[in-house]
Amino acid sequence: MQNGQTKYQEKDYELLIEENKSLRSELMYYKQELDKLKRMIFGSRSERYIPVNDSQLALGLESETIEQKQIETEQVTYTRQKPHKESKINHFRAPIPAHLPREEHVIMPEGDLSEAKKIGEEITEILEYKPGKLYVKKYIRYKYVLPADGGIVIGELPSLPIPKGNAGPGLLAHLTINKFVDHLPFYRQAQMLKREGIEIAESTINGWFAATCNLIEPLYEKLREKITSATYLMVDETPIKVLTKDKPGSTHKGYHWVYCSPLDKLVCFDYQKGRGRDGPKAFLKSYKGTIQSDGYVAYDAFENRIDIVLLACMAHARRKFDEALKNDPEGAGYVLSQMQKLYDVECQARELEFSFDERKSLRIEKSLPVLNELEDWMKKRIIETLPKSSMGEALSYTLGLWNRLIRYINDGKYEIDNNLIENSIRPVALGRKNYLFAGSHEGAKRAAMMYSFFGTCKKNDVNPLTWLTDVLTRIPDHKANRLEELLPGKWIKNKSAL
Repeated sequence: MQNGQTKYQEKDYELLIEENKSLRSELMYYKQELDKLKRMIFGSRSERYIPVNDSQLALGLESETIEQKQIETEQVTYTRQKPHKESKINHFRAPIPAHLPREEHVIMPEGDLSEAKKIGEEITEILEYKPGKLYVKKYIRYKYVLPADGGIVIGELPSLPIPKGNAGPGLLAHLTINKFVDHLPFYRQAQMLKREGIEIAESTINGWFAATCNLIEPLYEKLREKITSATYLMVDETPIKVLTKDKPGSTHKGYHWVYCSPLDKLVCFDYQKGRGRDGPKAFLKSYKGTIQSDGYVAYDAFENRIDIVLLACMAHARRKFDEALKNDPEGAGYVLSQMQKLYDVECQARELEFSFDERKSLRIEKSLPVLNELEDWMKKRIIETLPKSSMGEALSYTLGLWNRLIRYINDGKYEIDNNLIENSIRPVALGRKNYLFAGSHEGAKRAAMMYSFFGTCKKNDVNPLTWLTDVLTRIPDHKANRLEELLPGKWIKNKSAL
């Protein structure tokens, strides 16, 4: 009987041990989720890892003892006038840009100046502002009757962005830039115009925008063509809420798939209704080259294509270990310090303006040994780490993509991470906070078109308002086989050559 009880007690003990392990694992998981939530709400956005070295905090004076002499004191009391404190701050006033128009106001001294002689003048420049004003461009076309029954002739009206419309290219560009660059929804712009005494219905502005997109859609197709003919692309995706008839009272979660060619300075947004692999597979159907992305499974579809090389993003891997710092400060700290060495190499190459070949040589000399050492360490560490812990997930993610992560050292034109494309996505995130959603799937496609053009403008240091105004003026009469000239990169080069 006693032996039977002992067996049951041993079983109960084993069950308690298993239950304890399970509960500890579950507790660790919830702690990680809570930590992630706190980081999202209160945490710093910077992922730069700066290791703490205790020796740097010490002054090295522990062994030194300084004997302080006893100082005799005496009390002295007197009254004095409190000095006036003068500001010692030297204010630097930046000069006002010379290209701004000047409005001169001459101020004469008071009194009789008839016999006075001018000896000079003092000039004070004040930077001022007047709200932007709309104006009307009035075309007056004369009509003539030709002699000998030659008929009637009239001056030809220049091509307009919207045929039979009354909105000029400058106004259309202004409204579009305000929404997609400065994140002002059309209804707010309508309110701003109303304050200036100009009432334009929001529906009218939406109609103008749709017509603008129809006009420049061939240029967007040319941009897509240029992107898919590049040799090196960064790819990422970001969600966008869309109103649809299928879900009254709620929104559909669509996705902007973003493609960036860092070498050609091109950005292209492609709207898709979902996050499945069908979107990038269709867009990159004829693509041949290198794709850099995060570890999302949709990109695995390109793994077996012999004409495509896959790179991974070191920043995404680093982010995983940054999230695991509380779970395993020592281990995650070691990985982050090693990754920081990799980024220091990139920083050195950038500061010295190395060529692609020089950057590759520097990586092989300095980055490759770090990568090899890091890989060996992670393979040993993952065996003794709980798989469901944040450190276990970071190790699993990084080792699973290791072959893609280290390929960047093979070619100097490759970047270590996808940060360039993430910078292109930021306007979408800002837009989501201002106009919340797209009104339809067609609206989301039009937004993708505009984000593509303005992202490309930013890559090429092009003023988007100047570019769009000029394009809307020229494109109605522009030859279809020369559309590439209107893309921001070529456009600014042609303007500079004039």
